[in-house]
Parts: sequence; structure tokens; C-alpha cells
Amino acid sequence: MELNWVIFGVVVFIALFLDLFVFHRNPHKISLKEALLLSAFWIAVGVAFGAYVYYTKGYDRGVEYMTGYLLEKALSLDNIFVFILIFSYFKVPEEFRHKVLFWGVFGAIFFRAIFIFAGLELIKHFHWIVYVFGIILIVSAIKLLTTEEKEFHPEKTLVYRIAKTFIPLRPNYIDGKFFIKEGGKLFATPMFLALMFVESSDIMFAIDSVPAILAISNDPFVVYTSNIFAILGLRSLYFAAAGILPLFHLLHYGLSFILGFIGVKMLISDFYKIPVEVSLLLIGSAIFISTIASLIIKKKT
Repeated sequence: MELNWVIFGVVVFIALFLDLFVFHRNPHKISLKEALLLSAFWIAVGVAFGAYVYYTKGYDRGVEYMTGYLLEKALSLDNIFVFILIFSYFKVPEEFRHKVLFWGVFGAIFFRAIFIFAGLELIKHFHWIVYVFGIILIVSAIKLLTTEEKEFHPEKTLVYRIAKTFIPLRPNYIDGKFFIKEGGKLFATPMFLALMFVESSDIMFAIDSVPAILAISNDPFVVYTSNIFAILGLRSLYFAAAGILPLFHLLHYGLSFILGFIGVKMLISDFYKIPVEVSLLLIGSAIFISTIASLIIKKKT
């Protein structure tokens, strides 16, 4: 195995170990101050690894990593809205929400690997798939632009129906456990259902984010590591932003622009390759402008 992959694995393992067994050894409600400090920690880890990529792989891969990292960070903000709906619907106690998101990360690491490497192989053997990815992103951009409020109806989803059919459920939270035993029989708690929906929501978002990041780089190491480091900080970002994110009501315009831009970039890639520096500038500008606009322009009630 290449040394870079080993170093990546070690960094992720150490960071996750610190997160679970040091920072969150005891379940508790995460304060805004703690969430901001943890967010700063994960951003520092992600940016530091970007510096490592720059040092070991050169300028081009370094810029691609940072562009992919920023892109995934931006798109993951939409995940937070869904997390808010999931935790609200299942009434997950605040002290147990980090646990759900923590274990959700492991599923995200696994499924993102499948999506990313499958996408790279598809592009390698069937170049025309680039146009399919581009169209998917443009359609997603239009959908994000035209969709008003997000609604969450788990009882109508396949995930909920499968869980209800095959897994005996108990409505109570027992010490933050995913499963409990009663009379020698195993039952799932609402914590497990919340985890299943967190995992399934990440898979749905990967349909947008993975094609988008494949438009930035075709280096498997750059694509996967930038994606994963952005996801690792998503849990802390949730606790830091959950209360104030609804104030940024125009953010979806910025995210829509990003998806549309990346989609167009993929569609014209055979005729003109947009420099990755331009992509980095436009993605950062879209986030900044939509955020500032949200603060200046009040939401209509």
C-alpha cells in the first residue's frame, strides 16, 4: 500500500479516537463554544492534510485538494438541515446526537469509497459518463433552486418500512443504546432509526457531491481524502451551526450555483478545461456572497 494512504489512515484513526474517547468520553450536551472549538480542530486537520498533499504531490494536487475540500464542505451544509429534521422527528436527546453522527461517519467513509472509486472507474472506461454526471448536477442545481422548504416524512420512506418490517422496535431511549435486550429478544431503539436515516441521507447527498468532486480531480487520493476530511468535521459543524443555519435562508442559491457550475464544467470538459483555481475562487465566492446576502436580506414570513 502506498505510504500516503497509510498516513491518511493513521491520521483519521487518531482523530476519530480523540473525538470518541477523549473529547466525548462521556455523553453530554455540546455547547456552542465546544462545537466551535471542535469545528476549528477538524478544519485545522483538514487544511493541514491539504498542506501535506501540496508538499508530497505538488501544487496542482494541492489546489485540487483544497477545492474539493471546500466544495464538499459547502455541499455538506445542506446535510445539516436534514440532520436537524431527523433529530427533531425522532426526538433524539441532545446528549446522544454526537454518538449518532459519530457512527454515521463510519458508514459515510465506507459508502463514499464505493461511490468515488466506482465513479473514477466509470469515467476511466466510459468517458461519456462525464456528461451524465454533469446533467445530474445541473438537475440537482435546478431542484435545489426551486424547492422551497424541506419536508421529512420517514414513515413514507423505504428505510422506515424495511426497519419496521424486519427489526422489532421500542419507542424509548435507553442510555443512548442502539439496541436493547428484553426477554432474550433484541429490539432497536429510535437511536438506531435515526442512525439509519443519517446514513441514508449521506448516500443521497453523495449522488450530488461525488460527481461534483470528480469534476475537480481524477486523482483517487486527492478526491477521497478531501471528501472524507470534509465529512469528518460535519458533526461538529452541525452542533455549531444547527441553531443559526436557518438564518442563512439564501445559502441554497449559492449551493445551487456551485452544483450548476460544476455540472457545466463537466459538460464542456472536452472543449475547455476550467482551471481549478477558477473553480476554487467561484465556489468560495458563492458561499461568501449567499451567506452575506442572507444576513442583509431578511427572510420573508
